[in-house]
Amino acid sequence: MSQKNAALQFVILLGVVSLCADATYEGARSITGAYLSVLGATGTVVGLVAGLGELIGYGLRLLTGYWSDRTRQYWGITTLGYAINTAVVPLMALAGRWEVLAGLMIAERTGKAIRTPPRDVLLSHAAIRVGKGFGFGLHEAMDQIGAVLGPLLVTSVLLWRGHYPAGFAVLVIPAVLGLIVLLWLRQGYPNPREFESTRQDLHSEGLPQQFWVYLGAVALLAAGYVDFPLIAFHLQQAGVETLIQIPLLYALAMGVDAIAALLFGYGFDRWGMATLILAIGCSLGFAPLIFLGGTHFALVGMVLWGIGMGAQESILKAVVAGMVTPERRGSAYGIFNTGYGLAWFLGSAVMGILYDFSLPVLVIFSLSIQLLAAIVLIWLTQRFRVN
Repeated sequence: MSQKNAALQFVILLGVVSLCADATYEGARSITGAYLSVLGATGTVVGLVAGLGELIGYGLRLLTGYWSDRTRQYWGITTLGYAINTAVVPLMALAGRWEVLAGLMIAERTGKAIRTPPRDVLLSHAAIRVGKGFGFGLHEAMDQIGAVLGPLLVTSVLLWRGHYPAGFAVLVIPAVLGLIVLLWLRQGYPNPREFESTRQDLHSEGLPQQFWVYLGAVALLAAGYVDFPLIAFHLQQAGVETLIQIPLLYALAMGVDAIAALLFGYGFDRWGMATLILAIGCSLGFAPLIFLGGTHFALVGMVLWGIGMGAQESILKAVVAGMVTPERRGSAYGIFNTGYGLAWFLGSAVMGILYDFSLPVLVIFSLSIQLLAAIVLIWLTQRFRVN
């Protein structure tokens, strides 16, 4: 088997692992916002819990990214993170108070934080061989297949049993399957670094200047992007969607995410950063449609939300892979994810508070911050010729 074919096989198999993991935690995520509402949480609480989970999860990636570069134990740390990330989800079936559910949501994000930087390094080696945008885009597409299947599985259980705990309990199935595939993949590909045939300048000190400017633009984008738990909370509070329809709507967005990841990932390999800027323009309208419109407008808004998420997930990390040498890539992904998560937390907290205060102001905030991110990316492209 050629190196390129082996790299593609690695991307696909790692994608299967992520498919199972996403089916687990995205299945849970499709109902956590609505269940928090049922358990008595307010809009501010939902925004803070969602944001705090992302803050802790992304902040911890700074340490795990550095740790993975320092120890070179990319597989071991990745395995530990996946185990925590997926094992905690079925326990949400036992949560009888919103405080307990909130703690489990944060624990799930912690597991994801542990495994993401080293996993991205492993993936980057193979993605560079098959095409950065395509490799990360294919992985994200498989991610989102799981993110569609998880909510659909939860929906079927809700139809059968009619209450949230059963929806969480059934997610033990994809959790176990994903861990089995991960252990098999680790044994078959012990050193994915071999996929990367080219050697970059290993004597440069620190991370390049364009990385930090790029991180600032991505932080703005994260701050303006509404997390789904707040969207689900709004749909439940406004009576736009029912208990069954909310996870289906999320599944639709994840399906759009998968298609967008492939298309925009391929586009990035051909046209560079302009593809990300185009994606931001396509997704700008999601906030007014979801928060200021009715059922049909919310449906269109979730499609746009899915387009933006898919493009971000396939392109953002691919850009980092092209900017940073392999030996520093774990630390770079850790710093990148920490900045992204801090911005996501601040944005989620602000938008949760704005939700209780004024929906139009929330929408204006979201639109303004995303537009500013696009402006910075345009400047970055012209100043540093980033592709």
